[in-house]
Amino acid sequence: MTRAQQIGVVIGLAIVAALTILRASDPQFLRLARNLTFDQYQRLVPRTFENLPVRVVDIDEASLREFGQWPWPRNRIAALVDRLSGMGASAIAFDVLFAEPDRLSPRNVVRDVPGVDPALLGQLPDNDEIFAKSLSGRPVVLGFGLSNEGNYLPPVKAGFAYTGASPFGAPPAIKAATPLQPQLEANAAGIGHISLNPGASSAVVRAVPLFLSDSKQLYPNLAIEALRVAQGASTYILDSASDAPNTITRVKIGDFVVPVTAAGELWLYVSPDTKERYISASKVLATGDVSADIKNAIEGSIVFVGTSAAGLQDIRTTALDENVPGVSVHAQIVEQILSGRFLSRPDWADGLEILSIAVLGSLLVILTTFVTPAVALACGLLITFLALVASWTAFLYAGLLFDPLAPIVAGSITHFAATAFRFLVTDRERRDVRRAFGHYLSPSLLYRIEHTRNALRLGGDERELTVMFVDVRNFTQISEQMTPSALVAFLNTLLDALSHHVIANDGTLDKFIGDSIMAFWNAPIDVPDHAGKAVRAALGMRETLARLNSSDAFGFGDERQVAIGIGIHTGLACVGNMGAETRFNYSAVGDAVNIAARIESACKDISFDVLVSEPTAKLLSDCALLEAGALMLKGKSMRTKLFAVIGDARLARSGEFVELHAEHKRLVEALRTHSTGTRKLIGAAKLKAQAAAAGLLQEFYGHISHRAAHFADEHADRADHADT
Repeated sequence: MTRAQQIGVVIGLAIVAALTILRASDPQFLRLARNLTFDQYQRLVPRTFENLPVRVVDIDEASLREFGQWPWPRNRIAALVDRLSGMGASAIAFDVLFAEPDRLSPRNVVRDVPGVDPALLGQLPDNDEIFAKSLSGRPVVLGFGLSNEGNYLPPVKAGFAYTGASPFGAPPAIKAATPLQPQLEANAAGIGHISLNPGASSAVVRAVPLFLSDSKQLYPNLAIEALRVAQGASTYILDSASDAPNTITRVKIGDFVVPVTAAGELWLYVSPDTKERYISASKVLATGDVSADIKNAIEGSIVFVGTSAAGLQDIRTTALDENVPGVSVHAQIVEQILSGRFLSRPDWADGLEILSIAVLGSLLVILTTFVTPAVALACGLLITFLALVASWTAFLYAGLLFDPLAPIVAGSITHFAATAFRFLVTDRERRDVRRAFGHYLSPSLLYRIEHTRNALRLGGDERELTVMFVDVRNFTQISEQMTPSALVAFLNTLLDALSHHVIANDGTLDKFIGDSIMAFWNAPIDVPDHAGKAVRAALGMRETLARLNSSDAFGFGDERQVAIGIGIHTGLACVGNMGAETRFNYSAVGDAVNIAARIESACKDISFDVLVSEPTAKLLSDCALLEAGALMLKGKSMRTKLFAVIGDARLARSGEFVELHAEHKRLVEALRTHSTGTRKLIGAAKLKAQAAAAGLLQEFYGHISHRAAHFADEHADRADHADT
């Protein structure tokens, strides 16, 4: 095996591992793709509509035209119950909320009329009482919805038994429900929730929770409660895994056993919407005798009462991409249970799919590396075909849902990645350069390296560099007041924002050292005006930091402002790949690097944020600079003359800065010769600085009188040093 093949196998297996981990984490986009695949299966082979004893009495447009707008008075709802019960409905389930008193009740209408004798109210009919009496002794199931307010929970009309561990933590949680009128609640034979996909991110109803839970009690769905009442059953029996608490595997409702997900959800296997499922409420409530066809359809059937009228906005989307009334979905749940045609996704399906990605992906990596691309492609297509056939067969004959898409996509990515490596391995040098420098250089600079022959010489190369060090002021104090995770977030926000200016100005990011940045210019290839670009990067950092502070990007509030110090020096340094043979960094070393680091430290003594050395200042013909004194830097035998960077060329040409510069020269001369009147000159400089630099130099001038020694005659200093 060649080294290139070894690298190809390692890279391929790494891709397989990453894709396996991605599938194991199961992000939202993968779940969406999987669900769309299962939807497509149902569209290809939907559940066939069968003439089962399930009907929807539809409050449709014709019913609203006949009896008026919704909500109807509840005496009419009571009449509907009487009609359906008289026709022999085995259960009547309302996909309707009865949360408030009937506002159309005569008693409630008259109560609001001024001057009505209160004694008269008791003689007027109350529609809620009429409706409650019609419910008494009849197989009627009322619905309730979820609520974010209050703490009402409806009574449960059924008992629960379970095998295995407790399942009460499996279903979706319910905190509160829409209240039912007390007399309706008491007389209903069953009560079930009407929520079809609570908390789901998709509008498509694919799996419906058969129960909700408050961790102490289970609350059944409207559909299965109707099925229970129709059979006269009193108890739900839940099968749970003995070794896995809070899971449900099956639910027994009377004579019917329903497979469910671990959370107690039923995968919907829907049939196309058809008019045979519906009976208009206007026909049931029609004056006179109801037709024999309607009586035959209602007799012995579980009847769901709901609405398809567009204005009532109870429209849901199914896996067949049909928009149907919500009540139709409840009816389809019962139809599916009665037909015994279920869809299920086994608990081990995820594990099988993850394993298939790992095994098939590894196989493709080996094939792509050691056989011809044509053979590898043929094998990949064969694996794709087999995965599709296996998934489709499992759905068609067993109702099992296995995702073929994730293994196919993962295999395709692996195959093409490995193939691409084979074709690109001959371009090794250019890719090595990009990989080595892509994180440290601007795109334009990297392009020049790639397209300039011998532009990059690996190893040590001595050349003139402009080196920059950036450091956060009072970082120890900041870190003491923050948690480690918050400190990391703070550093990431700050260093990311500042480092962009290095890249944007053709600089090379050398390294991050805790709260510091080291960067340099003029390597790995020549950068014209490298000193000017370094200073422009520093000025950009100053502006960015001011913006971050003003917008409170660090969350410190107005009482704490983050400050930085920047030191820049131009000189000879050795730059190249340094480290071990197997692990190295592209970096710079030498006296120029040390001086830049010491200048950054001197920012604290000078009370200014951006300082450059004299060699750098001589290269800056168009920047606004002020002499900041000559300091004895650590490790140096002679003082180093420094300059404060006030602004760019535009500021340097402004009249305000010209006046400030002249005033500053007079002050420096006074400090150098220990002349009297320096206090007055400092005050004048402060005033000029306020106009030219808007407060940037206040602290600088506030401490300059204490630094008179920094401006002493350098020749005398050299003579003293020579005598010593």
